[in-house]
Amino acid sequence: MTDGERTSSAFDSQALHQKYAAEKKKRLRGDGEGQYIDASGEFEAFSQDPFIKVPLQRDSVSKDIDVAVIGGGFGGLITAIKLRKAGINSFEIIDQAGDFGGTWYYNRYPGIRCDIESLIYLPYLEELGIKPKEHYAHGAEIYAHCQMLARHFDLYRQALLETKVTRISWDETLSRWIINTNRNDEIRARFITVSQGPLSKVKLPGIPGINKFIGKMFHSSRWDFDYTGGDSTGGLVNLGTKKVGIIGTGATAVQIIPIAADYAKHLYVFQRTPTAVDVRDNKPIDPEWFAELPNGWQKKRMDNFLAILSKVYQENDQVHDQWTDYWKRVVALGMDLKSKGSDEGPLAIMQRIDYAKMEELRTRIDETVNDRETAASLKPWYNYLCKRPLFSDNYLQAFNKPNVTLVDTDGVGVSEITEKGVVANGKEFDIDCLIFATGFDVAAAAYKVGGYDVIGRNGLSIDDKWSNNFQSVHGTQLNGFPNFHIVGGFYQGTTAFNFMHALDIQAEHAVDLIAKCVTGNIASMEVTQAAEEKWIAMMEEHHNAALNQYFEDCTPGFLNNEGDTESKPSFLGGNFGGGTIEYERIIRNWRQECIGTDTTTTQVNERR
Repeated sequence: MTDGERTSSAFDSQALHQKYAAEKKKRLRGDGEGQYIDASGEFEAFSQDPFIKVPLQRDSVSKDIDVAVIGGGFGGLITAIKLRKAGINSFEIIDQAGDFGGTWYYNRYPGIRCDIESLIYLPYLEELGIKPKEHYAHGAEIYAHCQMLARHFDLYRQALLETKVTRISWDETLSRWIINTNRNDEIRARFITVSQGPLSKVKLPGIPGINKFIGKMFHSSRWDFDYTGGDSTGGLVNLGTKKVGIIGTGATAVQIIPIAADYAKHLYVFQRTPTAVDVRDNKPIDPEWFAELPNGWQKKRMDNFLAILSKVYQENDQVHDQWTDYWKRVVALGMDLKSKGSDEGPLAIMQRIDYAKMEELRTRIDETVNDRETAASLKPWYNYLCKRPLFSDNYLQAFNKPNVTLVDTDGVGVSEITEKGVVANGKEFDIDCLIFATGFDVAAAAYKVGGYDVIGRNGLSIDDKWSNNFQSVHGTQLNGFPNFHIVGGFYQGTTAFNFMHALDIQAEHAVDLIAKCVTGNIASMEVTQAAEEKWIAMMEEHHNAALNQYFEDCTPGFLNNEGDTESKPSFLGGNFGGGTIEYERIIRNWRQECIGTDTTTTQVNERR
């Protein structure tokens, strides 16, 4: 069956449109993103590090360095490695976690696995000569890879771990950033890079009574193995006598639920919105095949994946997974219609593929789940990309187990948490353990994630700078904040389903600019206000109206600000609309030309 033929599955597009709109309406809430609360103050325990058993003891540090790398996840690791490769060795990596890894350090919940192929997700595989075990790596393997990168590039000796940044301020006299920490450190750095990622700031549901429950409660990213037993691969033997509730059915819950179902006395899954779950079909990586890969294979494989997901036709699909399958269908139908003289727009083409794809996933539910009522409740009624597509070979099957109950709230959500359990659909469910698989504040800026203040030139704080609207150049640099680089900036920047690709692009951008300043004896580099205005104009020129319309029609979720696309753009709508490939080309050209050639773009000061 060809891609074109698969799009002709029988469905009533008008009826589906009406059904999607009705399901969206059920879930719209007046409080929008305000329905969630921060894991701070009285809820701070939900964000505390459960993996530091014996806190590190050390003296405070006072030193001058070239670069402070804030964040020890993949963004910080890639930045530090590129600094090392550029010959810039005067740097410190600062992170409040007990080790490198970022989201893979904190998220160790049972079943955790990456949904992007390991061969394109794990950085520097080729250089390290490492073969991942499977096409979709387990979280423990990814965390170990982060540690391996730190050891290989000798980063531990330049890391201040278990250290929380409290303030970053620009000293005009010194032309340096002063970094203060909770350990009374004072680091004076010429340059700053910040890389606290989107999967870091714990988000809790603001359910009435959340602080009343007397049983065990924790967020999935701070899993309590002392309570459950086992580790991220399973073995949750302590749950054998426990009634467990899990709130959430997104990317995290889809991985937790099958394993929790294997051990819990009873598992209640509280669902507001069903998720779209496709086949993962994970397999071990053939060592003989891997040994024959040619030099440069990883970059080519990453580029191939990005091109296909950017709707650029590729003769060969190297990854060949569910991600590329969807976008190849979109490209194939577009080419087919164009050859027939059709002027059907990209949104209409994408919608046709979308309806067909979602019909396939709903059919899969009917074929997998035994109970008809449960199967009906698990069916998602929205477009495929309204939520991050998920992949699992055992999630749907978990609902066939007698100890698993799906509590579908038909879009309303849990109404109350009591001392003994959870109230949903007017019924109280007694439970012993409540797990919040409610994700993260993915739209939070890095300084919000890290919980520190950033004060730039003339006492200007980032909060004040962005009080009216977000202004930047490329989503990575700011007027009033010299020598300051964001790595992982998606607002006015870029992102990608394979986030490693976006991190690599922006880390290279930051390090290349830092290297230009170091070798050119330049004390500070700062984008001008005119440059910000120019980039905003370019953002408007490349505005993707079709993408915004797509997310405006979506069921509420983090990708469309819980249905509020008027007060601010959707998660992806706030990106550079020309796509990641064009974004990379633009910033590469910009940094090659910026210093000393375009005073409307940068201000540079000769080192005193």
